[in-house]
Amino acid sequence: MRSLLVMLAIATPTVLLGDVSADSQQVAALVALCAGVLTFVEYNSAFPSLVEFRDAAPFNRLRFGMFFLTLFCLSAIERGRTDPSTLTELIHAIGALIGMSMDFPFSPVRLATLMMAPDLTSAQAGAVRTAAGMAYLISLFSLAIFLIIVKLGGWPRKGAPFNVWVNLPTFDPTSGGDVVARLTRDARVNIAFGFLLPFLTPAVVFIAQAGFQPLEATRPQTLIWTMTLWAFLPASLFMRGIAMGRVADMIRERRETGQNLPVLVSSPA
Repeated sequence: MRSLLVMLAIATPTVLLGDVSADSQQVAALVALCAGVLTFVEYNSAFPSLVEFRDAAPFNRLRFGMFFLTLFCLSAIERGRTDPSTLTELIHAIGALIGMSMDFPFSPVRLATLMMAPDLTSAQAGAVRTAAGMAYLISLFSLAIFLIIVKLGGWPRKGAPFNVWVNLPTFDPTSGGDVVARLTRDARVNIAFGFLLPFLTPAVVFIAQAGFQPLEATRPQTLIWTMTLWAFLPASLFMRGIAMGRVADMIRERRETGQNLPVLVSSPA
């Protein structure tokens, strides 16, 4: 089921837009198939490899929901330009309102327009601003929901075992140094990058475009995927930093109280 949902999410822009070339359809199908296979292998394996917090729901479910909802809303906005409906008009109105309210100097939305071609028309700039506003709104709501789950819901799970090795496969607790200090440091680094990424990405793209053709905002697929990743990656880093800080607090609590709290920091035998 997870594999099918991932494949559906990746294929959403191609399915909703309709007017897509055969090459784009084939590329989308190939990427969706690869992502589905990777998801199936990760969650069907007894030992972790790349996917973090796979045993700490709803971390990955919330991130997937944010990713899918962003793709769906941006695809609906683009579909509404050729085949408008009540739903597409509503989503477009919300995105336009948020985009205009956040379009001020040095704001993430204003900087996002710099990633596109410099000779944008007013209509194209409005489309970029609307997509950026909707994507940023979804990412902020997802981040707020995760904070509520952590603070009020006692994430990951009260009274249930939490294995650091399973949920953080790329983090080696035995590589040296205090585990709590390293987790706290990594949490702060992730939060810092999550905060800076919406501002750094346009600058990096602008510099990388020197000598190359700039991103074409008039192409719906380019706009949808660019704005989705632009909003998803910073929010994902924020959530990862908050989650790692929470794990560090759980280990620290175990040390201070001396109780047998359900936190395991080593790999199973």
